[in-house]
Amino acid sequence: MDEDDQRRRGERFVGLHEGPGLFVLPNPWDVGTARILEHLGYQALGTTSAGHARSMGRADGQRSVSRDEAIWHATTIAEATKLPVSGDFERGYGDDPVDAAETVASAIAAGLSGCCIEDATGDPDDPIYEEKLAADRIEAAATAVSASGFPFVLVARAENHLHGRADLDDTIARLQAFEAAGADVVYAPGLVDLDDIRQVVAGVGIPVNVLIGLPGQDWGLAELEDAGVRRASVGSGFYRSAMGAFQKSAESLLAEGRLGPQGPDLLDMDGLFGQ
Repeated sequence: MDEDDQRRRGERFVGLHEGPGLFVLPNPWDVGTARILEHLGYQALGTTSAGHARSMGRADGQRSVSRDEAIWHATTIAEATKLPVSGDFERGYGDDPVDAAETVASAIAAGLSGCCIEDATGDPDDPIYEEKLAADRIEAAATAVSASGFPFVLVARAENHLHGRADLDDTIARLQAFEAAGADVVYAPGLVDLDDIRQVVAGVGIPVNVLIGLPGQDWGLAELEDAGVRRASVGSGFYRSAMGAFQKSAESLLAEGRLGPQGPDLLDMDGLFGQ
């Protein structure tokens, strides 16, 4: 990707977060799904660490994927589409602020338009970084963005609600610390209550991303937009849907001796991929 193309994609991605309204960031797990999502009309893409790890037969969030593997994966998606691509880069592939900065610098060098850095450690015995260290990591990442000169959306994630710490006050305090450290967007995956999401939006002055598709979320995109959310992401939702259908079909073949009726091909995939 040349620098002019990278800059155009980055500017487009920044602009999506400036509104108006809410946009959806879908999460492909390979080049084929990325190209389908582009064909369907989505405006940007984000990788999914869970989808990527599980597609390689590895567990998500347990330090099972290296920085080089994650950057390569995101780069292949960016090179296969014309859309801005953001990388889901877990804790930044290291505990220290310098590790987060190096991950962001690598993402920018690879032509990406944004990335997420989270405060989950990947260590089940100590799952969340202490707040100051978490904020220092975001500050180092933001410094790397500034040094690059490229438009780039740095997303900081507070992972409390995915690790049994349903403390909304602490989550909001962390997001505020990340905003002060230089994040462009904040994200607290695991929120299901719309009132909690409204409190997060009211508590910060930068765009908020919400993960959709979780049990207990009895609202839709319109309600999120009314709550002031600027971006909704799917995470591993599409991957889980696809694998659920795959497992059901495979189990049917074993149990009943038949593959069962297959749905129609909604896309001419060979035609799409051959373009």
